[in-house]
Amino acid sequence: MSETNPLADRRIRGAIGLSGALVVVFVAYFFLEGTVQLVAYGIAVLDAIVTPIVLGKAVEQNEPAEEEDPSRVG
Repeated sequence: MSETNPLADRRIRGAIGLSGALVVVFVAYFFLEGTVQLVAYGIAVLDAIVTPIVLGKAVEQNEPAEEEDPSRVG
């Protein structure tokens, strides 16, 4: 695991996606009904899948910037 960026660990990115999805499922189950509830479940599934992917791409995009020579920036 990277000490500089905790998002470099795939497990952390997955946990963030699942935690957001669990919050949406909780709200949908206890406070919504009918079609709106089903839509919220779909949003939760998308959140669990897409959030780790987006965070992974952000980490990949940040890695080359860390490898650049600091004397060249400016």
